[in-house]
Amino acid sequence: MIQLDAGQIQQLIPHRPPFLLVDRILELEPKKRIVGEKAVSLESDQFLQGHFPEYPVMPGVLIVEALAQAGAVLLMHDQTYAGKVPFFARIDNCRFRQQVRPGDTLRLEVEVTSFRDPVGKAHARALVGNKLACEVDLTFALGSVDASAA
Repeated sequence: MIQLDAGQIQQLIPHRPPFLLVDRILELEPKKRIVGEKAVSLESDQFLQGHFPEYPVMPGVLIVEALAQAGAVLLMHDQTYAGKVPFFARIDNCRFRQQVRPGDTLRLEVEVTSFRDPVGKAHARALVGNKLACEVDLTFALGSVDASAA
């Protein structure tokens, strides 16, 4: 079973703190599925200070982003795609089932449902313990990044 720490994750995807939303990979089945973790904390997640100051809740869009980042790790673990970057193309059937609060650990599960280079689809779930917090179908497209255009 393949496991990755934050440093290894950063070797695969371009996200960096404070926007890196995956702490570790617990399971990785190449080209098929990945399971990651994100510990939600007031100390490390500055967005919680403003969302909302009296009742901090992880924004749903960032839960979806964490799932997408886990999916990106799965895809970019395959050296075939070195030099490419997966971008969101579509979000479907997104449902939030429970709030995610400081002290929660998100379990990020992403399973590829289809892939025809450069476009793929995945089904993703975020859980807190055994309770479903978010479920979504993601469509992504592999693209190139032109650093000179920045």
